Amino acid sequence: MLILANAIYFKGVWTNEFDERLTRDRDFYLMNGASIQVPFMSSSDEQYVKAFNDVKILKLPYRRGKDKSRQFSMYIILPNANDGLLHLMETITKNSGFLERHAPKKQVEVGEFRIPKFEVSFDFNVLSTLRELEVEILGDDLREMVIHPLNSPCVSFIAHKCVVDVNERGTKAVAFTGMGCFGCSYMRVKERIDFVADHPFAFFIREDVSGTVVFGGTVLNPRS
Repeated sequence: MLILANAIYFKGVWTNEFDERLTRDRDFYLMNGASIQVPFMSSSDEQYVKAFNDVKILKLPYRRGKDKSRQFSMYIILPNANDGLLHLMETITKNSGFLERHAPKKQVEVGEFRIPKFEVSFDFNVLSTLRELEVEILGDDLREMVIHPLNSPCVSFIAHKCVVDVNERGTKAVAFTGMGCFGCSYMRVKERIDFVADHPFAFFIREDVSGTVVFGGTVLNPRS
C-alpha cells in the first residue's frame, strides 16, 4: 500500500485578543429551534463589521507574522434569521467573489457584540464524491512514482479531515488529506452595529492580499 499525504496547519493570534474575563455562557439557537448554552466571547472595541440586505459580515484580523506581505483574517458571515444559513450558503455559492465584494473595509462602533467559542471538525472520503461528479482521478497509473511496483497502483481512497478551534486568543486549524493506493488495475464613518452570532453561521479564514481562502465551514452547533 502506498500513502500520499498532504497536511495544512494554521495557527493565528487575533490582532486584538478577547478578554477571557468577559466570556459568559449564553443561548445559541439551533436550526431546529432549540437552544443550548455555550461560552460567548465579547468586546467593546471597534470591529470590522458590515451589514447589508439580510446578512452581517465580521472580519477578525490575525496578528502578522514575520512575513509582513501577508495578512490573514477570519470572516464570520451571519444571516439575520436564525434559520437563514441554507439560503446564505446558496447565495455565497451562486455568487463568485461574494466575500471579496462584501468584506468589511472599515471599523465601526459596536453595540452588542458576541461570538461563540467553537470547534468544528469533519472528515469524508473525497474520492467517492469526485467519482459521483465524474471527475477523472489520476487518469494514468502511478507507475512512475513507485520503484518496481508489483502491480500498477491506482487510487483507492482520498480522505480529508479538517479541525478548526476558535477561542479568545485566536484560531488553530489543521487540514489533512491522505490518498491510499493499492496494487491493482486502473479504476471610518461612525455607526453602531450589533453583531451577535447566536445562531448558525458560516466562517472563512482568508489571506487578504491574495484573496485565497485557506479554511472554511459552517457552525451549526459550537459544541459539536
